[in-house]
Amino acid sequence: MSETIAITPAAPVPQPVSSTPYQRLGGAEGVRRLVDHFYDLMDLEPQYADLRAMHPTNSEETREKLYLFLSGWLGGPDLYSPQYGHPRLRMRHFPYAIGTKERDEWMACMVQTLNEVEMDDTLRRQLHEAFAGTADWMRNKAEPGNMPAGNVVHG
Repeated sequence: MSETIAITPAAPVPQPVSSTPYQRLGGAEGVRRLVDHFYDLMDLEPQYADLRAMHPTNSEETREKLYLFLSGWLGGPDLYSPQYGHPRLRMRHFPYAIGTKERDEWMACMVQTLNEVEMDDTLRRQLHEAFAGTADWMRNKAEPGNMPAGNVVHG
């Protein structure tokens, strides 16, 4: 008869350093805090009323979709694609005319969120830069002297 022998290492195997934005934000709980704070501000702050009006009255599903998307986008588990397919952000947002005003309002809400949710300053700067680039890329409304980055625009 053969016998199974469990082999254990003499020293612990080094674990990878928490280096993804997802991990540095606090994993699933941190992403959830970020998303909830973002939508809470949108609900409560009058300066985000136009932005809020672009969203469904009940933001529960929208919050969940942003949470699922950000999980993978920040380097955590890809929770969005298995349920909804490729994110195709511009395509999914095309029904909404997004110009510089809408981009700036979205970014103001996100910047306030980044400033109020606990995280290290380096991560805050990195997320600000990443969100700013993505928000600008989402513009799809033709504006005099300020055309969006993509090919398809609202007239």
